[in-house]
Amino acid sequence: MVVRRLTIFLISISVSLGSCSLISEKSSVDVPAGATDIVCLVTDTKGLGDRSFNDTAWKGVTDAKEEYGIEPIVLESEAADDYEKNINDCIEIDSILNVTVGFLIGDATASAAEASPNDQFAIVDFSYEPGFENVLGLEFSTDEAAFLAGYLAAGVTKTGRVGTFGGVNIPTVTIFMDGFTRGVHYYNEVHNTEVEVIGWDPVLRIGLFTDTFDVVQRGVMMGEVLIEKGVDIIMPVAGGVGQGTAMLAMERGGVYIIGVDTDWTVSSPEFSSITLTSVVKRMDVAVFEAIGNVLVATFSGGRYVGTLENNGVGLAPFHELNSLVHPELAAEVEEVKDAIIAGNIPISP
Repeated sequence: MVVRRLTIFLISISVSLGSCSLISEKSSVDVPAGATDIVCLVTDTKGLGDRSFNDTAWKGVTDAKEEYGIEPIVLESEAADDYEKNINDCIEIDSILNVTVGFLIGDATASAAEASPNDQFAIVDFSYEPGFENVLGLEFSTDEAAFLAGYLAAGVTKTGRVGTFGGVNIPTVTIFMDGFTRGVHYYNEVHNTEVEVIGWDPVLRIGLFTDTFDVVQRGVMMGEVLIEKGVDIIMPVAGGVGQGTAMLAMERGGVYIIGVDTDWTVSSPEFSSITLTSVVKRMDVAVFEAIGNVLVATFSGGRYVGTLENNGVGLAPFHELNSLVHPELAAEVEEVKDAIIAGNIPISP
């Protein structure tokens, strides 16, 4: 069997979200001799080191190595043209589960699943309607957790203006912005205030986007736009671009960041002093559980949805900025969370 050159990482310890600790160096071999129960992950174009959804999904695979002894392999996509080739390479090496990451890899995953009905796939941040019997879509109701973040931001802001922007205008980005904006609006209803959201209108579906997840300088530029408009709390939904906004916030002072995907105080500790909270999407847990289901032969296609109720999404602790959050506001956020879970607060109109 001829296999295109693969970049394979043999992991001997688990990978943290902030950095990948690798014992062996990159190898050009196809698969380690005698390897069984291979789980192959194909990243989006940002690749590992994004401190976001690629790293979090990969952590789920490496956690499964520690727990189950599976052989983890990662193929990093440098461009969208790599998706199809990388997925096919995963299939060629006979992996027990092929994990693909991101909304943009959805079409390539569907094509591979149709062409290889006996292979099993899990895709992060995407699902299909109708679904495939061999594909499990891992989706997350991040608008629920972002709603809490918006409510919190509205209660903390000193200027009465909070902001958000996206990397690319796609549903997995705008769902954060929807929840955040509606959370601010709900706070206004409860407290008869007029906190304004700059950067997104969930009704008109227009807002601020950098058109990239990679160019950090655009995060600086977008941060400047928002700060000039009086915004003192910003939620960037833009992968690595958000790091630029955080750098600017530290430089300016008096501006705080709400992270997304991971707890930024953990994954980006250099910004812990200005990270109010983070909207956490527990992709690692979803990927880990999908692998476990394959190993015990209970895997099936369809759709998994992470919610506040099943702990698939959540709001990170306030960490160093706990003093900014009045105890009464913190209690209100918990009450809103309970009401969302109970179905008493509609997240989407």
